[in-house]
Amino acid sequence: MRAVLQQSFGGPEVLQVTETDKPAPLGGEVLVRVHAAGVNPVDVAVRAGALPLLGEPPFGVGWDISGVVEEAGPGARFKPGDEVFGMPFFPRAATAYADYVAVPSRQVARKPASLSHAEAAAVPLAALTAWHGLVDAAGIREGQRVLVHRAAGGVGHFAVQIAKARGAHVTALTSEANHAFVRELGADEVIDYRSTDYTEAVRDLDVVFDSSSQGERSLEVLKPGGTLISIMEHWNTELAARVEAAGRRFAGVSVEPDYASLEAIAALIDEGRVRPHVAQTLPLDEAAKAHELVGSGRTRGKVVLRVAA
Repeated sequence: MRAVLQQSFGGPEVLQVTETDKPAPLGGEVLVRVHAAGVNPVDVAVRAGALPLLGEPPFGVGWDISGVVEEAGPGARFKPGDEVFGMPFFPRAATAYADYVAVPSRQVARKPASLSHAEAAAVPLAALTAWHGLVDAAGIREGQRVLVHRAAGGVGHFAVQIAKARGAHVTALTSEANHAFVRELGADEVIDYRSTDYTEAVRDLDVVFDSSSQGERSLEVLKPGGTLISIMEHWNTELAARVEAAGRRFAGVSVEPDYASLEAIAALIDEGRVRPHVAQTLPLDEAAKAHELVGSGRTRGKVVLRVAA
């Protein structure tokens, strides 16, 4: 089978389509014929050696998949022919840019019926990150006021929609070019971070969803008892201490495989309340180009690799 692997750290050019052995599912696992694989900023960072999750190469990056179960090991939750999606093994290697991936069946969920495989592959890591922060950590509820940084990005565009689905009032930070896009997602207010100091424009928020390392400044706009969700500085104990000392809550979020949350997200998708935005779909052999796009930091929504014909 084909799999995108790298033999060294470096730029996108280190990603090479390689012929390798097809995996076999163990007990509780399913072999997924991958139809599409999502590309995330964490993939780019690991490939370049900026985030040492997988040790030294060789390895294959990528976690988001959508596909069809081809084989099921004893005790697996799914059967051959079932359509599934998920982000298996994160933060360990999943080698998702591949024809086949063997995964624990409790790390994937049934694909939303309303989505194509390319759309479904755009969901897991980004949407789970938003869900773990807003729902699990902050317990967001109707009537609360939420600020979302980088609201047009992969995680941000899900955060806007999930917050709205939970009944929150959403203020989105993004460039002027993305204002119409985030309003279509449901944002109630939009601030151009390039021309406006958001710390002067908003106050007394219940929740800030920070995906841009703005934790220190975001603290200024939270009301007492409010929650700062950080996905970029989840490890920062000094920031956590400052937030707590100021009478606010700190929630550092590191995403993990979670089929129950994926099922809840899939339900919102099939209800029409959440929708992934796929900026571009590329064939598997253009994984390097996909990394260039994601690495630019200017992608609206997600970039996806088309694996199956």
